[in-house]
Amino acid sequence: MAFTSDGTAREIRVLVVDDQSMIRAGFAALLDAHEGITVVGTADDGAGITGIVRRTRPDVVLMDIRMPGVNGLDATRAILAAPGTPPKVIMLTTFDADDYVFAALRAGASGFLLKDSPPEELTHAVRVVAEGEALLSPKITRALIADYAARPEARSRPDATLSGLTDRELDVMRQVAAGQSNAEIADTLVLAEQTVKTHVSRILNKLGLRDRTQMVVRAYESGLVRAGR
Repeated sequence: MAFTSDGTAREIRVLVVDDQSMIRAGFAALLDAHEGITVVGTADDGAGITGIVRRTRPDVVLMDIRMPGVNGLDATRAILAAPGTPPKVIMLTTFDADDYVFAALRAGASGFLLKDSPPEELTHAVRVVAEGEALLSPKITRALIADYAARPEARSRPDATLSGLTDRELDVMRQVAAGQSNAEIADTLVLAEQTVKTHVSRILNKLGLRDRTQMVVRAYESGLVRAGR
């Protein structure tokens, strides 16, 4: 269940975009069967996606990466570049190592799922991102980012974009990049959980990031965290 600014519960509105009709219909039926989630539309291509989003007003878009028309990456870029407050985007893929996924995360998608994930993982993902969190689980997301960061073009040392962060904020960012929750970070750094939440919020604001997924990407891109460490 998602909530309005005054704390009132509301339905999570979902748009499903996938070129395979059986998958599209299956995901829609699965999500519609859960209390608190409503599928407000489906599409078989990324073409005209901004108009569809404007018309259906979803909170979350489930987006297939590889489609024969306008692919999911270009569609995600269009959604996130449109005026107003964009919906959260969860990328769907059959591949566990796909360059498109990293590019989509860097563009602002809130995470991704493999299409063969268990049904409960799909509904969990929708609820998590609707509440403003990033989908850093399953762990394949971090593995993908680490794989990208291990390539020759990745930076080998922290760059100037992190210079405005305090030492404690850098510590918190490292733990976020390791996939830890706020509670786990609080335990690791011996802090109150509310203090961790404050640090995370300040990091996002200082770096102009959308959510924790973008923070993980920036941690690897900047060299603050290196693959395998």
